Amino acid sequence: MTMSGTTAPHGAAEISEITDDTFAAEVLTAELPVLVEFTADWCPPCRQLAPVLAAIADEERGRLKVVQLDVDRNPRTMIAYGVRSAPTLIVFRGGEPVQSMVGARSKRRLLQELAPVLEA
Repeated sequence: MTMSGTTAPHGAAEISEITDDTFAAEVLTAELPVLVEFTADWCPPCRQLAPVLAAIADEERGRLKVVQLDVDRNPRTMIAYGVRSAPTLIVFRGGEPVQSMVGARSKRRLLQELAPVLEA
């Protein structure tokens, strides 16, 4: 599934959609830090964030994995991590949440917020 109905440019990183059932395998056991976007189809700020996340996924390929989880179709994971609004971004490292951010943000701001995770 592509984000916001657009296709990623050739060579751009694909942002995978994960589910309650694939969360552990895709996020908790990943070798790289994983940025999970808790999103929803009805969420305008989530659509605003889509190109930002696609660009970061492409630029940070090999250092950061970016995935999205639809909160309406996957309530178990949303509840397990206390997600109350969309978009919520949670960074996981070594199976543990290490950073949480709520709301859309610019690429520059998100990269600044991710810097400690990417440099660790």
